[in-house]
Amino acid sequence: MAAMASSSALTLLVLTLTAAAAAAAPATASSTPPPFSCGPSSAESSEGYAFCDAALSPAARAADLVSRLTPAEKAAQLGDQAPGVPRLGVPAYKWWNEALHGLATSGRGLHFDAPAGVRAATSFPQVLLAAAAFDDDLWFRIGQAIGREARALFNVGQAEGLTIWSPNVNIFRDPRWGRGQETPGEDPAVASRYAVAFVRGLQGNNTSLLQTSACCKHATAYDLEDWDGVARYSFVARVTAQDLEDTFNPPFRSCVVDGKASCVMCAYTAVNGVPSCANADLLTATVRGGWGLDGYVAADCDAVAIMRDAQRYAPSPEDAVAVSLKAGLDIDCGSYVQQHATAAIQEGKLAEQDVDRALTNLFAVRMRLGHFDGDPRANVYGALGAADICAPEHRSLALEAAQDGIVLLKNDGGMLPLDRTAVASAAAIGPNADDGAALIANYFGPPCESVTPLKGLRSYVGDVRFLAGCTNSAACDVAATDQAVAVAGSADYVFLFMGLSQRQESEGKDRTSLLLPGMQQRLVAAVAGAAKRPVILVLLSGGPVDVSFAQSDPKVGAILWAGYPGQAGGLAIARVLFGDHNPGGRLPVTWYPEEFTKVPMTDMRMRADPATGYPGRSYRFYQGDTVYKFGYGLSYSTFSRRLMSSTNKTTFSSTTVLDALSSRETTLTEEEEGSASSYYHVDDIGTDGCEQLKFPATVEVKNHGPMDGKHSALMFLRWPNTEGGRPARQLIGFRSRHLKVGETASLRFDISPCEHFSRVREDGRKVIDTGSHFLMVDDHEMEIKFEA
Repeated sequence: MAAMASSSALTLLVLTLTAAAAAAAPATASSTPPPFSCGPSSAESSEGYAFCDAALSPAARAADLVSRLTPAEKAAQLGDQAPGVPRLGVPAYKWWNEALHGLATSGRGLHFDAPAGVRAATSFPQVLLAAAAFDDDLWFRIGQAIGREARALFNVGQAEGLTIWSPNVNIFRDPRWGRGQETPGEDPAVASRYAVAFVRGLQGNNTSLLQTSACCKHATAYDLEDWDGVARYSFVARVTAQDLEDTFNPPFRSCVVDGKASCVMCAYTAVNGVPSCANADLLTATVRGGWGLDGYVAADCDAVAIMRDAQRYAPSPEDAVAVSLKAGLDIDCGSYVQQHATAAIQEGKLAEQDVDRALTNLFAVRMRLGHFDGDPRANVYGALGAADICAPEHRSLALEAAQDGIVLLKNDGGMLPLDRTAVASAAAIGPNADDGAALIANYFGPPCESVTPLKGLRSYVGDVRFLAGCTNSAACDVAATDQAVAVAGSADYVFLFMGLSQRQESEGKDRTSLLLPGMQQRLVAAVAGAAKRPVILVLLSGGPVDVSFAQSDPKVGAILWAGYPGQAGGLAIARVLFGDHNPGGRLPVTWYPEEFTKVPMTDMRMRADPATGYPGRSYRFYQGDTVYKFGYGLSYSTFSRRLMSSTNKTTFSSTTVLDALSSRETTLTEEEEGSASSYYHVDDIGTDGCEQLKFPATVEVKNHGPMDGKHSALMFLRWPNTEGGRPARQLIGFRSRHLKVGETASLRFDISPCEHFSRVREDGRKVIDTGSHFLMVDDHEMEIKFEA
């Protein structure tokens, strides 16, 4: 087998990388102590300040500290760079720190430039690729590792803050969005579970002390950068109550309610005319009141300033500051609020109590991080240090995550996996073959190591002929194609490493086309025509790409999507190509054809409108052709899935529901007059009632071989019709399991009718229809009835 034949090469490569990483690791850590206040012998403690009393709640301690600040000191705390208050022993603090898929230098507080300190951190796959694993345990462990490295960097004095502004859990609504790569994809159920897992990992499992503070961003309905002259700073998104409730808001709700995130960031987006950072219904009534946020609300950088400058929502800086703080904002990314808060109070537009509320929320989080309990190196996370950054288990996890996310899109005739003993020579062609920047995407820090696809390929094949063929992903020309053709004709196997880069998709930049940029398609076709056998196309990209030309070309034997795979991406790709890892990733987004670009990005509607030809968005509502469907992904093995009933609870009588229901809605709305249906309001059933309705379902999964492998089973719900805006189908659960050849596993799914069988009406209310609902796994269905 190929896997056995390559094991010695793999071992050698891993040992080499481990040795290289060890050589790059710091011999000593920075001697700068982390900032803190209070402690057994501190002046603040000796004064008897209540904010130093760890027996009090964080909110009570924070309120005491805020009460001791002068008005000027209070205003100074309202920006991401908060100065210290020496007279009270309060250290300076930097709130803006990024760690989307590893510690990043994009914020202000994390530093890797200490001469004798930590110089790198583990770079995990960009979020969309990690999401393709459909494995919340994996997402939790990634968050946990990033949180440990952040706390370790703080302990060695190279982090000035532990408030991490991630994850990004916006819905990847449009395939052109430049930041879609940062998200868990288009499905609200996947994004919600990713949010919960990552936040729990990042914040740690200590009930009294946060490892770090996670911030879910960007609430809400933010998914446009710069398209056709419309910029994110001034865009007014028109969003229905139905789409807000069942698409855009669920991940943020899960972040707060289930993940217990200690921060939510409001977006630049003005939703239905109101900027998100000035929306009291969103920030106060919903996020803090309805969902119960225990933490703070942060503005995206300069979001308060643009309320006046770009959005023309507030007539003056003082008005912008006042409307945002009164709406429920606690801190500004930038200095705008710091500069204008005092004037806003003096003009009577803002009350000092509004500032006190914001500061109490902020300092309570700092209390929960242990910054007012003495030296943080003495707490439960105090032992973390330089050795915990780029630790061997974190590097292994980066490789595991990249492998598990890679999606096999095409494998004609079982071309893959390759037997390395049969590959005498290979050609590695393409702009992404040896580009370390393509591995780590955006919001990145210096990685522990960088294994490009070329390096990974050379660990399996002795003779690899490399040609970038393009200056970058958008600069392939005729001369480059001619050179690539010559190289391809000289090798036994040809690997094309094509795709996108941050030149096409990034923060501030949306795509205008879904095709491969820079004449890449021409290069692929020419090389495929010149190669001795069908070529293998590996795509590195965030957003989906229309590669229907390669999909239908018999000279392209296999296609892999590897996202932006992080520091170990090249090794992960090679392990999949040569069968040391059986691919199990599944697409977390729909891959649309180029024709979809006719749809304006500014049209926020999720649901299709056949009357006007609007096709809708995502697998739940899109009515049109696809290149690849959501959830698509091949394996080297054959897996069967069968939906089994593990309960007799397939019919819910009206008596069963009414036992948990305080009132029942039977009056038909205009929306439903044509369907003659009745329904139960989820709010009326209530929390206890919803618990009573839960039941288990089981999916039996078998690996028929020929290789061991990890497999994800996806369960959907289907309604009898799509009237009233019902989705065509809705993912309600997924489970992953590694199965040996011949092994069968029973995967349990806990079904909550209130969560999984409900749909959202046009007015935003969730209801469970009477009648039939169908659980789906592939072509297997189980009918669940709610009787009238």
